[in-house]
Amino acid sequence: MTQIFDNPADFADEALDGFVAANRGYVARVDGGVVRSTEVPAGQVALVVGGGSGHYPAFAGLVGPGLATGSACGNMFASPAAGQVYRVAKAANAGGGVLLSYGNYAGDVLHFGQAQLRLNAEGIETRTVLVTDDIASAPLDQIEKRRGIAGDLTVFKIAGAAAEAGLDLDAVERLAIRTNYRTRSLGVAFDGCTLPGADAPLFHVPAGQMSLGLGIHGEPGISEHPMPTASELAELLVSKLLADKPDDAGNRVVAIVNGLGTVKYDELFLLFGKIDKLLTAAGLTVVEPECGELVTSLDMSGLSLTLLWLDDELEQFWAAPADTPAFRKGNLAPRARRELAGPEDAVAGDVENTTAAAAELGRLAAAVLAQVQGVVVEHEEELGNLDAIAGDGDHGIGMRRGVDAAAPAAQETSAAGASAERVLTAAGEAWSERAGGTSGALWGSAVIAAGLALGNKDSYRGEDAAAAVTAFVDAITELGKAEPGDKTMVDALLPFRDAFLTAFDGGTPVRAALASAAAAAQEAADATASLRPLKGRARPLAEKSLGHPDPGAVSFGLIAARISNYLDSELTDSPLTDSPLAASAAGNGAQP
Repeated sequence: MTQIFDNPADFADEALDGFVAANRGYVARVDGGVVRSTEVPAGQVALVVGGGSGHYPAFAGLVGPGLATGSACGNMFASPAAGQVYRVAKAANAGGGVLLSYGNYAGDVLHFGQAQLRLNAEGIETRTVLVTDDIASAPLDQIEKRRGIAGDLTVFKIAGAAAEAGLDLDAVERLAIRTNYRTRSLGVAFDGCTLPGADAPLFHVPAGQMSLGLGIHGEPGISEHPMPTASELAELLVSKLLADKPDDAGNRVVAIVNGLGTVKYDELFLLFGKIDKLLTAAGLTVVEPECGELVTSLDMSGLSLTLLWLDDELEQFWAAPADTPAFRKGNLAPRARRELAGPEDAVAGDVENTTAAAAELGRLAAAVLAQVQGVVVEHEEELGNLDAIAGDGDHGIGMRRGVDAAAPAAQETSAAGASAERVLTAAGEAWSERAGGTSGALWGSAVIAAGLALGNKDSYRGEDAAAAVTAFVDAITELGKAEPGDKTMVDALLPFRDAFLTAFDGGTPVRAALASAAAAAQEAADATASLRPLKGRARPLAEKSLGHPDPGAVSFGLIAARISNYLDSELTDSPLTDSPLAASAAGNGAQP
């Protein structure tokens, strides 16, 4: 159990601050995580890794020459927010593009994905390679659904070495993908872990038993077995990994025995010796193995075995030098320290020359978000009750948390005279970071995407409204991967987009097109009552969901209707009649 803390809610941030204080020769603190404190050659690919805290040495401990350039660090076992990933990647970027790599968990996929969209929109070429090494989490024919555990290290190490060697983004991505495909892991637990401030572990393993196939976020395994001897455990782990080997496997492997937090090094070494003999007997040559704590789970009592089947190119990069706080291999020449601006300096130096049109549109965007806040507050309980039918009942609360952060952020930014792009970006970041979860990532991403589409322009036309609608929808569909009929917000979102674009392309003014789109969204949201959920937490309770509309679709329909009503009245009867958006709303081709 974790004993040393003041306020458990501050544990992750305070631990990260202390880690940086102890490792200033390697890392510097930035808002959202850490980056290298040493010089990074201009044009080098930046490898940005990350995930929840509680896994040290992953992820911050792997930042340094020859490995990661930066790490986004979330709360305990929780994904970093999209804004955190974005800020770390911006600080890590050296001009060669960014490769994001992390374990395949839903929250990480959404938040890192949102950051990737934003980075690419700003001209920083960004790619993603998910780590999917855990053979217990999905069968081999569904390898893309597997989660990432200790195999993170092999992917990060080879991608980082390739970046250090000066390879371009295409090559670094290719090597990371190949490493991930050739990596397999399996873990066991003897007891669960305890979050800071909690009085009991997240799960218990019965006395005399072992849990097979555990996760690294306190998830129990998929089955329980009598506690084996060391030889029996080695045989179990090796046999299951060899049965799952990649099609093009050779006979040279990296073997990693990873302790999850409580198992002592002597025990890990004892087990590794038995594993090494089994691998040799199977005709494999073990190359530069690792044995120790590499991806932990707080104080979990357990361990995992990872095998990476090498080829000549992968072996070269696995053997390459690396120098980080927690992982060192070979020798690298000392690097000069670099000066990194603190968060306050970065904000102060980032001056936007806002046009009058963009500033006025920014003020209108803030007013619209205040309306969104109003409708969410009004319907919070209703949305929660609807979500509780086949979900966890937190949709209303999550939407409230997100918009309660987004609306003030937009108001503050617009009051400073910022552009619509800057206002909506601030609002989207606040929404994502405060709300968390799936809806936070999706709404945050969509609001930011709409802002980027509007930009900071001298004038606006109706086409800009259409571009903002399209960007909003694309951000959600690209991140969430939901399709029509899955019973999600997408079932209201796509009819909204289609109705808007059809009306607008047919010559209908923006205001009228928006009214048609809002009506289509509400009708489509109501129609989701006849659908069975195919995604999300409601999927296992599909029958209970029948007869009730999807809460995400309902909330979107309510918001669309409120925005439409507000703009229809505000742009007609208020001083904003002469605003850039009002002029475009008056007709498709009007100029402000």
